Amino acid sequence: MNMENINSIIDIKQYGKIKINLSKVMDEKGITRNKMRALTGVKYEVIDRYYKAANVERVDLDFLAKACYVLNCSVDDLLEYVPD
Repeated sequence: MNMENINSIIDIKQYGKIKINLSKVMDEKGITRNKMRALTGVKYEVIDRYYKAANVERVDLDFLAKACYVLNCSVDDLLEYVPD
């Protein structure tokens, strides 16, 4: 193995990011965070974190399924890949 291959393994890559569009979809459909909480049974704090797209490090698939059901949308309406 040559040094070029070793260096490329440890290089930090910019892969882009995932943008959360929950607030946009909820606002378009007139669904508040409190109403979403009532319709999904998900804690307000969780919905608020996704709504604000803040501190979301791992995606909760159960929450996404419930949100898609309530909002009558698909996952790609809520999550968007944005390359760097």
